[in-house]
Amino acid sequence: MTHDQPARLPVTSISDLLAAVPYLLGFHPADSLVTIGLTGHRITVAARADLPAPATIPDWVPQAVRQHLALLRNVDATTAILIGYGPATAVTPVVDAITPHLHAAGITIFDTLRVTAGRYHSYQCQDPRCCPPDGVPFDPHYSPTTVHAIVAGQTALPDRAALVASLAHTASTGMTEASRRAQERALAAQISGGRAALIRAGRQAVGEAFARYAADAALTDDEVAWLAVLLADIAVRDHAGQATGQATGTEPWLLALWTDITRRADPAYAAAPATLLALTAWRHGQGALAAVALDRALAADPHYRLAHLVDHALRHGIPPTALDHGPTSGNPAR
Repeated sequence: MTHDQPARLPVTSISDLLAAVPYLLGFHPADSLVTIGLTGHRITVAARADLPAPATIPDWVPQAVRQHLALLRNVDATTAILIGYGPATAVTPVVDAITPHLHAAGITIFDTLRVTAGRYHSYQCQDPRCCPPDGVPFDPHYSPTTVHAIVAGQTALPDRAALVASLAHTASTGMTEASRRAQERALAAQISGGRAALIRAGRQAVGEAFARYAADAALTDDEVAWLAVLLADIAVRDHAGQATGQATGTEPWLLALWTDITRRADPAYAAAPATLLALTAWRHGQGALAAVALDRALAADPHYRLAHLVDHALRHGIPPTALDHGPTSGNPAR
């Protein structure tokens, strides 16, 4: 499940809402259950989960209900819209299974929808004048909401696979050699000055990286490799995390910085920058990107503790304001 605190988009109809969903998530969903939470008349959370196989729905429901309720309650949302993307055989049993539990928990269900082959169907509207049996056609690519999102600089990739591909490792011989040199350099620094020398070097490397990307430039292979190796020390990683938050946490170049380091760093050192990317994306309200970044982090190190903590927060709808208390500060574990 991915969690976002969406940017404001004008939504005055179901078609507008469906046009907004890809921009709230960062990609066009498929075979998904999307939950939209409203606080008053404002969308305050958008979450996506894969549709479960029909045979697994009874086992899926309890955990799904807990996650949905946590997502909604953490943003004080009392109203929800459920949207299933896929064929009726996959969507209808899921909507039928989860809706009564949300009702019982005091959540008002504004609507439950199914999107199939460019048409939407409302499970709650039986009036054929506005909800014909064969569905209402809509085009998410041509809508005032879409135009507003694009003008605001928001993007929606074709699908989740494209989002995953955007963070894929960019292997190069130059980076392999740069990583080897960085490891040798770190070893020499530790021998001569101990861990304190590495931490000092890490703080300097973080500052230089911030200055470079704030100026719309990028690090060289040697600089990326050096920073990635230094981030393996949790004190350096925590300093980078705190510096990211202090830089307002929502500067566009921060996402560019940690995305670039995550893609280019040796996979053996990807856990720290990928987790920092997840934290940054979380602050930006890009829960889908945060989730994909966490997948990268845990692929590099399945036991990386901070990645697991952030993953838990995303799955349970904890808002990024929790970062104001410094989630990496003083964390003795990875």
